Amino acid sequence: MKFSIAKIVFLFLLLFLSLTACDSFNYLQKIEITINNAGIVSTTRVNKGISVEDVLTSSGIKLNPLDKVDPSKNSLIESPITITITRITEEYVVEDSVLPFEQQTIKNESLQQGQKVLIQAGVNGKTQTIYRVVYENGVKISNTFVSSEITEQAQPEIVMVGVQSPYSVQEINGTIAYISSGNAWVMESTTGNRRILTTSGNLDGRIFALSENRDWLLYSTSNKSESKNKINRLWILSLASDDPTPKDTGIINVINYAEWIPGKNLTISYSTAEISSSPPFWNANNNLVIARFNSDGKLIDKKTIVDTNSGGLYGWWGASYKWSPDGEKIAFSRPDSIGFVDPENGTLDPVFLITPYQTESVWAWVPNISWSVDSKFLYAVLPESSTTDPLAGTNLSAINVESTQVIPLVNNCGLFCSSTSRLVLDSKENKIAFLSAILSDQSEISRYNLLVMDKDGSNQKKLYPTEGIQGLKSQNVFWEPASSGNQSKSRIAFISQGNLLIVDPITGMINQITGDGSIEKIDWK
Repeated sequence: MKFSIAKIVFLFLLLFLSLTACDSFNYLQKIEITINNAGIVSTTRVNKGISVEDVLTSSGIKLNPLDKVDPSKNSLIESPITITITRITEEYVVEDSVLPFEQQTIKNESLQQGQKVLIQAGVNGKTQTIYRVVYENGVKISNTFVSSEITEQAQPEIVMVGVQSPYSVQEINGTIAYISSGNAWVMESTTGNRRILTTSGNLDGRIFALSENRDWLLYSTSNKSESKNKINRLWILSLASDDPTPKDTGIINVINYAEWIPGKNLTISYSTAEISSSPPFWNANNNLVIARFNSDGKLIDKKTIVDTNSGGLYGWWGASYKWSPDGEKIAFSRPDSIGFVDPENGTLDPVFLITPYQTESVWAWVPNISWSVDSKFLYAVLPESSTTDPLAGTNLSAINVESTQVIPLVNNCGLFCSSTSRLVLDSKENKIAFLSAILSDQSEISRYNLLVMDKDGSNQKKLYPTEGIQGLKSQNVFWEPASSGNQSKSRIAFISQGNLLIVDPITGMINQITGDGSIEKIDWK
């Protein structure tokens, strides 16, 4: 059989069209798909060969970022299948829980044995915990910890419990006031007759002084709950009451100086500072203000003696002042000089210039000053000259108020050599108790000896510590006041390792008064 070329071409064309029609039929064939959308089932017919994602899009189904699809969105549809969508949701749950306060007990010999005093009430804090909770189709499948933080700190409950003191009771002249565990206490007549004056637990120890007649106490407190523009606050408290009530003076930010003015009833002088954002977090005003109060402890009036000023080199730390025992003169001490205040003109008259000690830290050295009993001499810790580095050597010197002559009494006694004068009736001599650095070439960090001497610097006698006992931290020590009922006693009170000790400078006998290590500051008048 013979075929023409035209017939052969026709046959090939017929075969091609047949095959193409078959492929088009297969491509356009509809497939039934089941969609399970989080439990909601529906069906649809789609063309074979399209993707799962196209199926969902054409069905108007939107997926969220966490949702799961089985099979995956990129899978191609080749046969009838079920597309399962699992809806995934999450939430972050914040839970607040109570942070229980701790209970702290402080033993104190000043209380009667077994007696308890609540120093600080306990307050629960708060803890905030965050969890991630995951749901599949509305059913929770996991609860995962994310973070936890304390949003409010708990305040511990502090209870002071009285314990028996192992030390013998001593008779004393006058009144010893002291700070123990942040509260004010007094001893009167004997060291066993103690009573608590405050229970706030927030005395900061910057200011703490009995009045001349020991009927009022001046002190400062700091409180974290105070606003940010307050460092501390001054209070006065009458000791005449069996249940003394602190009186807020309204005076704030007293850093370096405040005291009762001798011979002037219910009158104090003080110096203030302003808050600073950088260490030591204040800038001293170097001012001097006098404030008077009535018998109820209410402020009557205030008078500025020295206006706010820069205070010279290192003046940001602040000046200190000291009234003479007769209440007629006032001295000043600051990092670059010491001298006297002219209250009429509000000016400072330096008598000794100082090259400020380069502490290379956030504090400044201010020489300690005190007065002689007769108000004729000012005792001060001074370098050899105005150009001498104070760390190279400082002397305890006496400055004659009339002539301003400087008379060295104790050589190289250290940066924190402090002194106090007293007429010791046993010897009928004016005696000076003072601290002297054990390591004079490292007096900034050295412990100190307690000594006594005659007013001219002679007959120096070491009183404390004895062999094998640690020296004292820098502090002010206090003479026992004279009393008409017991004129012969002239002892010295000081703090050693947080305990109150009394030493007799004539006999050298030392009596330890407390042993709980909680005393921070004292005064004796």
